[in-house]
Amino acid sequence: MKDWTGVLRLEAEERNGKTVAKRVYFQGAFKVMRPIYHDDSGQACYYILNPGGGYLDGDRYQMKISLNERARLTLTTQSATKIYKTPNQLAYHETEINLKKGSYLEYITDPLIGYQDARYKQKTVINMEKGAAFLYSDIITSGWSPNGKQFSYDLLQLINEIYLDGELVVYDHIKLDPLHVNITSLGFMEGFTHLGSMIVVGEQVNHDLLDQLYEAIHEDTNEYKVGLSLLPVAGLIVRVLANSTQVIEKIHTKCHHIIYQQFFNTTPSFLRKY
Repeated sequence: MKDWTGVLRLEAEERNGKTVAKRVYFQGAFKVMRPIYHDDSGQACYYILNPGGGYLDGDRYQMKISLNERARLTLTTQSATKIYKTPNQLAYHETEINLKKGSYLEYITDPLIGYQDARYKQKTVINMEKGAAFLYSDIITSGWSPNGKQFSYDLLQLINEIYLDGELVVYDHIKLDPLHVNITSLGFMEGFTHLGSMIVVGEQVNHDLLDQLYEAIHEDTNEYKVGLSLLPVAGLIVRVLANSTQVIEKIHTKCHHIIYQQFFNTTPSFLRKY
């Protein structure tokens, strides 16, 4: 583990209707706060902390999260993930998530900000048993640069692989590479500066849920573009292009509330961070 800048291990289980940590371990520039219970559902919420304040040249982070049967967990970051200049080696973050049947994990991250000359790769592998449910969201944005240039980072690459009972069912790959492509063109950012994604996998997902989401977030506006699709398995993906973090957060919040209502017949807790 000496090659990792930060390591985090968390295994949670359900005990008497409450999700508690079975094992917690962290090392280096990676920590997790004590769990918070926002309501009486028993669902735990953990905030991930990066004491270093951002990812630097050659930083490497590893996280492994496991939920046993019926465990319910919210995992979120304390603040935005900032990727700074990486002149020699890109920054790298890998995550492995294992979900037993009946478990539920929502992994809701704050924005990923790529600053000038930043290179970053993220790989997330989710192993789910049938009957588990998973919700993931992220926002990618360009950070401030001295000359005011948008997309001053060199590379932001995010890979998500979801396996259901050992079979690869979702492969989602975002690669923003301003050095080699016209990042503002069709099929990339299309004139927008921020990209938001939400992926949901669970047996409760169906066409009716997709229709509800569309009705809630679709508008005839130039403020953002949004696309929704069902996945090959019971799941869906929402993609948003916009020019501000707040616009995407608002859309993600609407989707999160509708999905949570569908899954648990209640509303999710507010993740207060400021």
